[in-house]
Amino acid sequence: MAAIYSLYIINKSGGLIFCKDYGSAGKMDTNDSLRLASLWHSMHAISQQLSPVNGCAGIELLQADTFDLHCFQSLTGTKFFVVCEPGTLHMESLLKYIYELYTDYVLKNPFYEMEMPIRCELFDINLSQAVQKDRVALLGR
Repeated sequence: MAAIYSLYIINKSGGLIFCKDYGSAGKMDTNDSLRLASLWHSMHAISQQLSPVNGCAGIELLQADTFDLHCFQSLTGTKFFVVCEPGTLHMESLLKYIYELYTDYVLKNPFYEMEMPIRCELFDINLSQAVQKDRVALLGR
């Protein structure tokens, strides 16, 4: 069973620009993925405003019985979130590494238009390698 179920990237407007499923069970269709991204963007924004802590960056971890949802928001407002098995460790560092891949292979691509869906082969290849390395590291623990 995969430790990482899926990865989503949301632009600053709340639009889904990238989605990748890694688990075999419970795959969502495109409409469900769009609804999930929109819902997460809204919950993240509301949590920033309602937090009693000044300077709150929003929800970073949502824990449920059957999954954990880890979120990383870049300074530009782009959100990266991963749905994984409960108790999976080091997801924050994986999300930051995925952000580095995003900046290296997507934002530096002269053919990529900001806020549009990501269609970049080098990003896909390096992302798959990063997730595979993370799975191997998790199995080795």
